[in-house]
Amino acid sequence: MLKEEYADLKIVLLDMDGVLWRGPDPILDISGLFTCINTHNLSAFCITNNSTRTVDYHLRKLNQYEVSLDEKQVITSAEATADYLAVKYPAGGSVYVVGERGLVEALQKQNFIHVENPRNENILAVAAGLDRGLTYEKINHAVRLIDQGVPFIGTNPDRTIPTPDGIAPGAGAIIKAIETASGKSAEIIGKPKAYLYNLALQRAGCSSGEAIMIGDRLETDIAGAQNIGMLTGLVLSGVTNRSTGEAWNPPPDLIADNAQNILEKVTAHEI
Repeated sequence: MLKEEYADLKIVLLDMDGVLWRGPDPILDISGLFTCINTHNLSAFCITNNSTRTVDYHLRKLNQYEVSLDEKQVITSAEATADYLAVKYPAGGSVYVVGERGLVEALQKQNFIHVENPRNENILAVAAGLDRGLTYEKINHAVRLIDQGVPFIGTNPDRTIPTPDGIAPGAGAIIKAIETASGKSAEIIGKPKAYLYNLALQRAGCSSGEAIMIGDRLETDIAGAQNIGMLTGLVLSGVTNRSTGEAWNPPPDLIADNAQNILEKVTAHEI
């Protein structure tokens, strides 16, 4: 059972990179973590700023650890971006994408077509995320369209991403390059902005006060959840150490080595 101070909890939001796995390797007993969540009648949602992977990719990876989720329970910044544009442009249309397969396919599911070499098409938006095939030409296309008044949407602001070889530039670095050249700021959809969190809450049918966000990044996972009134659990299995987490203002509600330990702190099981 849940401890009294956490009795209102209904859903657990989990970041994935740095929380469930690091690259190809699991960080903890993933199957055991989700069993713990289910045992306490909580619903799990996996939400990630990674815009390069599809929802299907994440579902298949979770299945490798005997975790079966509905597709609505996995939300990437790419899918949140596509949802945002679908609300704004219900009929769909043409967009210019600086990004990878995850973003292109998420937009396609919402009836948006990526135009690779825009000329005279009616482009509804420029959507930018992590693009490891970035070229000068892509930036040039994006800047020209933005200069013409096309809305500029960014999947997420992460300046860096962890890789097996160390830290690498993230989506935020690419978005910043387009912002610098165009003189226009992108509207960010992913964490720490509210849209991705609110999409998960909407799908779960609950309020922010009934959710806890478990993540490893203070400036995105934790800050965004704090801004909309969620409980927060910082794990030390990713990019943040304990001293940095404790110095954060306001500090996360819970800090632990990994997500399983966070769950144990909100239940009657003491660690």
